[in-house]
Amino acid sequence: MEQIETFLAMGEHGAFIWPAYGLTAAVMIGFTVSSLRDLSARRKALRALEAAMPEHGRRGGEAAP
Repeated sequence: MEQIETFLAMGEHGAFIWPAYGLTAAVMIGFTVSSLRDLSARRKALRALEAAMPEHGRRGGEAAP
């Protein structure tokens, strides 16, 4: 148990190191969540735009006359 306490103390700098790790993890998680929400919104907007387009204007379909 003493080895774990020594590791967590990190040479008496643990009080600075662990909050920095926590803050970094929180920011990275926040960026990930934000990116996934933005991706979902953009996909939804793209589906709405594609639904509003006439069939001949979609990519992969036949070319417009």
